[in-house]
Amino acid sequence: MANPDYRALADKAQAEADAAQLDNVRDRCLRSAAAFLAMAQRQDLGDRNRARREAELAAATDTATPDIPA
Repeated sequence: MANPDYRALADKAQAEADAAQLDNVRDRCLRSAAAFLAMAQRQDLGDRNRARREAELAAATDTATPDIPA
């Protein structure tokens, strides 16, 4: 499943807020932009943690298998 581009969605919401003429619409768009940025940060954290776990697993797998001479 592809991850959505939350930063692009935040940029779009910010642009909509900048163009909004009504205060309630501007506020809604700003809340959306903030929420999308928070989602992007959580996604980044998850990606970093996944990469760290995979690296640790690869290192543990490399040390767990003894070198057998050919």
